[in-house]
Amino acid sequence: MAATPASRTGRVRVLIVDDEPALTEVLSVAVTEAGWRPYPAADGHTALRLARGCAPHVVVLDGMLPDLDGIQVLRRLRHEHPRLPVLMLTARDTPEHRIDGLRNGADDYVTKPFSLEEVVVRLRGLLRRAGGGGAGWAGGLDGGVRDDSARVLGDLVLAPDAREVHRAGTPVQLTAKEFDLLSLLLDHPRQVLSKAQILHHVWSSSFDGGGNLVEVYISSLRRKIDRGRAPMIHTVRGTGYAIRAAEDGR
Repeated sequence: MAATPASRTGRVRVLIVDDEPALTEVLSVAVTEAGWRPYPAADGHTALRLARGCAPHVVVLDGMLPDLDGIQVLRRLRHEHPRLPVLMLTARDTPEHRIDGLRNGADDYVTKPFSLEEVVVRLRGLLRRAGGGGAGWAGGLDGGVRDDSARVLGDLVLAPDAREVHRAGTPVQLTAKEFDLLSLLLDHPRQVLSKAQILHHVWSSSFDGGGNLVEVYISSLRRKIDRGRAPMIHTVRGTGYAIRAAEDGR
């Protein structure tokens, strides 16, 4: 099967919204094998935040979620991103449910159980109709980032090309070195980096007092990234620093 122009670049971002971990995992594998980037969300609120941050080209949306009903999420997505293609997945297969989903903005509808191959084929069709990668969508509300090289960890999004950072859809203003430091941490999520490693990669130096310099910048980054939110930047005593999604923080 011929790939869409966007899939050949490996830059298509697929937001997968489902509260079943096993299903999310197999969908993520199928999306990855198609050459795309999966962005999983287990509930509606997380999905809406990610949609503002990672700028998906297409969405796979479960009809039943633990916090918001799938139709509620669909309506909000359609309100904020009118041209973003959405494929609904649901166990509710009555004609009424299909009509309800389509009437509220779904572009296509697949009932569970389903074939992964069918889902991928339908996503390819949606992407083709959207211009080979959702090019019609110009970005999310609240300063949502659109950057093909964006790094996403939880609700934190860093866009290297635009040199922009958002957390939960809110812009975070960083200095040049703070941005470089955060970029390094996000290149190695959940991995502990020593002060020496950080100095080498961010400052290309190991000058005296460098350890204190790292502490100062980590402290500043924490104030901007973590203030009023679940912490993501962690100190591992005697070893270094690591960044983890808020739900993974320990």
